[in-house]
Amino acid sequence: MTSPAQPTTTELLALLTLRLTPQLGPRRIESLRRHFGSAAAALAANLGQLREVPGLDSKSVAAIGTPSAAEQAQAELEKCQQRGVTLLGRGLPGYPAALESLGDPPPVLWVLGECPELPVVPRSIGMVGTRAASPHALSLARTIAADLARAGVMVVSGLARGIDTAAHTAAVDAGGLSIGILGSAVDQIYPSENAPLARRLTLVSEYPLGTGPAQHHFPTRNRLIAALSAGVVIIEGERKSGSMITATHALDCGRTVFAVPGRAGDPRAAGPHKLLREGAVLTESAQDILDELNWGTAPAQPLPELPPEQEKVLRALAFPTTLDDLHAATALALPELQTALVMLQLMGLAEEVGGRWARR
Repeated sequence: MTSPAQPTTTELLALLTLRLTPQLGPRRIESLRRHFGSAAAALAANLGQLREVPGLDSKSVAAIGTPSAAEQAQAELEKCQQRGVTLLGRGLPGYPAALESLGDPPPVLWVLGECPELPVVPRSIGMVGTRAASPHALSLARTIAADLARAGVMVVSGLARGIDTAAHTAAVDAGGLSIGILGSAVDQIYPSENAPLARRLTLVSEYPLGTGPAQHHFPTRNRLIAALSAGVVIIEGERKSGSMITATHALDCGRTVFAVPGRAGDPRAAGPHKLLREGAVLTESAQDILDELNWGTAPAQPLPELPPEQEKVLRALAFPTTLDDLHAATALALPELQTALVMLQLMGLAEEVGGRWARR
């Protein structure tokens, strides 16, 4: 994805017209584009020529080039221009090359926000997981996303509650870019409480403006998360879940699957554990991801000037850990350790989540 200039070309309008024709999906639109050389040529074809296109039935042929679809496309184009939404058409400049790894790339993308260029294998990581995530998983997602962002890696997720929200928020808080792939239009944020967060992200959708969220949109959305990433990290998810669908899409696209181990017996750990048994990369930190993809070392987060005991505790919080483990790791007296934790908490440098202490 390139700069947010709107390419108001005949071909883009033709692609948009085909996209808004109800009988046509991505595969049929691509068949038309390949058969005639362009979407514009397909719209100019007569019925006899259209009948020669493989995979088109009579209803599809009859629907192509109807005035209603052309009028809707023109209106959609004008609305996008008014609202600062970029349209990217397949085969046109700016369309993400990474999506060509899919069997059914969207013919048109709606993009709101900064449009980073995404090569075939982008320097970005998808992060997904359950909406009902454990406190430990949320804390770990924040840490991994922030460290990836500081290493110059874009974080891609789906703006859902739970792991998605934690990953997006941590990435942009760390000064990085984060892409939210929506199961609705870019002007229909779901869940609504994530509207402030959405304004800090680049939003991507394959749905026209005004399209609300629908259950069947989300599995489709997941394939874009996979394709727009060099790898996908699964942090909690049941065996049958959207996270596992995303992992399957990642494998289909030739991407790397990373899985964070969870607590034995927790249903939310069942998905990642299944992936680990099948060969996913065991992941406990951003560095595990950077090492696997040969992307270098995550920059160390600068520490403020602290008393020695507080600095010792903060360094021991590289991963979420219990008070007993901290006691053993720091060799501080328990009252001294507890005082240090309270001070770090007051400064916003540490937090207690689900019985474990973690660096913020």
